[in-house]
Amino acid sequence: MKLSKGKLAGLQAVSDARGVIAAAAMDQRGSLEKSLSKAAGKPAGRREMEEFKTAVTKALTPHASAILLDPEFGLPAAKARAKNAGLLLAYEKSGYDNTQPGRLPDLLPDQSVRRLKAAGADCIKVLLYYTPFEKPEVNNHKHAFIERIGDECRGQDIPFFLEFVGYDPAGGDEKGVEYAKRKPEVVTGSIAEFTQDKYGVDVLKVEMAVNMKFVAGAASFKGPAAYDREQAKKHLLASAHAATKPFIYLSAGVSNAEFNESLGLAAEAGVKFNGVLCGRATWLDGVAVYGQQGLAAFEQWLQTQGRKNIEAVNQSLKAATPWFAAYGAASAAALA
Repeated sequence: MKLSKGKLAGLQAVSDARGVIAAAAMDQRGSLEKSLSKAAGKPAGRREMEEFKTAVTKALTPHASAILLDPEFGLPAAKARAKNAGLLLAYEKSGYDNTQPGRLPDLLPDQSVRRLKAAGADCIKVLLYYTPFEKPEVNNHKHAFIERIGDECRGQDIPFFLEFVGYDPAGGDEKGVEYAKRKPEVVTGSIAEFTQDKYGVDVLKVEMAVNMKFVAGAASFKGPAAYDREQAKKHLLASAHAATKPFIYLSAGVSNAEFNESLGLAAEAGVKFNGVLCGRATWLDGVAVYGQQGLAAFEQWLQTQGRKNIEAVNQSLKAATPWFAAYGAASAAALA
């Protein structure tokens, strides 16, 4: 297994000294704007969005291997990141508020992989809502969409990170117990699909295959039970075994405590994950501080609770393995 010069350099740029991807995520747009507006009791504009992203980036990147930002509001923040941190840029339109039928994806109309690379990106990230249980014609559309982006990233010789988030095509509650029971199939099936070479994905950014709120015996357990701890570990391991590429976990908006508990359970199961791209689990509770008390109070919160949150994730990453190990290599240099 060999990697091209650009792909190798990009992956090294967003990894720590061990080869683990310990990245922070701050690419939220529509959902963040709504949260900031609600917290402040007035509409959040470009100034607030850029200010918030810059504060998070400046405070957290000294403790991260990279930061994921968006080119719409995140470029000023990218300039504020610590020298040790690589840069991933999002290519899709704001995605966390995508609720249209089929949840079809779309790209930023004024961007391309070439332009994002010129803006300083070490890697490209795309968010895709996906479930193997969607209508075949919808998934065919999504497969072709990802194939095109994979080819574009190959052409620009830059790593492609694909983030896929599951959903219920019937419109059910994705936070409920019935979806939790089906989630292992959704996650494992999605990994099995996009780990194929035809998509050109270099790193899979995946959800936990279980919802910790429905794992009997978990500290995060709210009930009713969808699985016990042993069943949950088997689901996590099965999803990991579907991957033939490096994969990292996303926090999916859960609390810092819940995310770290899920990372601990994955480690206990023997999952060989390669890092995280952790966003809201680190900074979400600071939105109210920023909206109600202003920038200075938020910066203070980031230096205390925000730092505590990211350091807790970094502790959980002691169980992670280097991304190059997913290719059977002992070092990144062995793939050159």
